[in-house]
Amino acid sequence: MILIGIGSNLETPPYESPREVAEAALTALSARGVVIAQRSSWYLSEPVPRSDQPWFVNGVASVATRLDAPALLAELLALEGEFARVRAERNAARTLDLDLLGYYALVCDTPALTLPHPRLHERRFVLAPLCEIAPDWCHPMFGVTAAEMMARLPESQPIRRFGE
Repeated sequence: MILIGIGSNLETPPYESPREVAEAALTALSARGVVIAQRSSWYLSEPVPRSDQPWFVNGVASVATRLDAPALLAELLALEGEFARVRAERNAARTLDLDLLGYYALVCDTPALTLPHPRLHERRFVLAPLCEIAPDWCHPMFGVTAAEMMARLPESQPIRRFGE
């Protein structure tokens, strides 16, 4: 299973909200030949680490593609740029954040690519939507499921399904 995390907490024209940005990013991925096999609901989450920036809209999608992991990551980064993502400082507000969370059972740690995503097991805004679509996905390094990782998280990261 190939997993992508989607996040946004800023709008960028012509999109009037972070949710519209996230929806448009999924459409743009499909136009690039990345098939969205399954996607979660959208979730609202507090920035991590906590700050005064707007809350994020987050989701997770499982995808199918002929691209290998480095090529898929390059497509995700290019798409972020097309949505006016600026990487000025770590943990800044952003129009679009696309993370390659996992690529089958690949374990990789290079300067260009780390898989699985090194902090996915610490983040409720990743695990909640991941559990919605793939609760039995197993972390290839830890040997535990998404549901087990979610159950281990402290309640200190506020998150709610969009619209609730």
